[in-house]
Amino acid sequence: MTKNIREHKIETPKEKQNRHKAMEAIMVLDKVKNEFKEPPKAMEYFYNLFESVHCKHKPLHSNKVKVGTMCIQVPSEIIYALDAVPLRLCNGFYTDDEIGSDLLPSKSCPLVKATVGHFSSNNFSDKPDVIISPTTCDQKTKAGAIIEDMGYSIFDMEFPRTKESEESREYWRRSVRKFTKELSNDLGKKLTKKRLKESIQKVGYAQHLYHKLNVLRKNINSPILGVDMFLVTNAFFFDKIDNWIDAVDKLVKECQQRVEDEFNAAHKRSPRIVYTGSPPIFPNLKIPLIIEQSDAIIVADETCSSNRMFNDMVSVDEWFVNDMIDGVADRYLKGCTCPIFTKNEDRKRRIIDLVREYKADGVIYQAFAGCQVYEMEQRSVLEAMEREGIPIMYLESDYSPSHLGQLTTRVEAFVESLKNRKRKR
Repeated sequence: MTKNIREHKIETPKEKQNRHKAMEAIMVLDKVKNEFKEPPKAMEYFYNLFESVHCKHKPLHSNKVKVGTMCIQVPSEIIYALDAVPLRLCNGFYTDDEIGSDLLPSKSCPLVKATVGHFSSNNFSDKPDVIISPTTCDQKTKAGAIIEDMGYSIFDMEFPRTKESEESREYWRRSVRKFTKELSNDLGKKLTKKRLKESIQKVGYAQHLYHKLNVLRKNINSPILGVDMFLVTNAFFFDKIDNWIDAVDKLVKECQQRVEDEFNAAHKRSPRIVYTGSPPIFPNLKIPLIIEQSDAIIVADETCSSNRMFNDMVSVDEWFVNDMIDGVADRYLKGCTCPIFTKNEDRKRRIIDLVREYKADGVIYQAFAGCQVYEMEQRSVLEAMEREGIPIMYLESDYSPSHLGQLTTRVEAFVESLKNRKRKR
């Protein structure tokens, strides 16, 4: 009896959280790997990466200074040039969402609650040494203050709410210069022309590979599913950039061969979808999975966890440090289509262009319950799509595993309506 009692180990709260998060991650990875047509062999790298980091909690950057970023508007080129690694802190775990619910109002965005919950549990594979919080999303901005009260070092990076004026452009450039100077001082590293140029070129090459992969998705026979693409882009949040580049290079070559072989990741009559709205963050791929389990395929997206990360590359006239910093700042402002801007005609145009370029049959706009900017903007986006004759469906969801049946029914009905529309054409 005494021996049995000794052998029965009682889980600590941290171990219990790890187990629950591992279960969440494994369930999603199993669905992606086993419930669809033959995934590309090169995707095994990404499946194994997510399993290693999120199920086994193995660190990737033990020998590097880790800079946590609360938003894609933090320039990764600057961080890499200072010999550190950027780690995007947006969180998709329902386990962390529940923890964060005790610290934030119930109507808060689940992504923000999950991010705060992650810090509260202090349960990191790679723990950030310093955190950069751009003043984009209001909820993330306030969450930064809560995280700072937990003992973390936070640097607020001021971001303009308009992007058309020369004043906002200069305001953001000054903000990026200040961020660069303070991070350089904090890390005790000097930003050199050589390292910044190399960093810009390396991130630019990663963007180039992503765009090559995206061009292949324009084919009628799309070589890769949307859920796989979300895993590829989510991996860029935390992976070693050299490893990510090598893995995506192999994936591009395999997908090129698939296009030549006329392999279709979906079915011949599967409607082609452009996905937009709140970002799908692993393992919360609930809506993308429902879409593709309903016999549609996501061929393009307009979200800050995927397509928007790899928009315009840095343009530099002169390879001097100050010119490069300004070029980096412009790349993050001009290409941004975040709904936090007071005017956002660029995002509507971008969605319409994606529908046309990728020969999409419709748009699915998903907003997290409590994500106010996406909830508020959906009406104007719906009106813009209707004027263009583009079918669109709006979904509101959260991180909870409940309501799957209701969401599935709505998506299936929308997909069926797109199939009927294609038959009539």
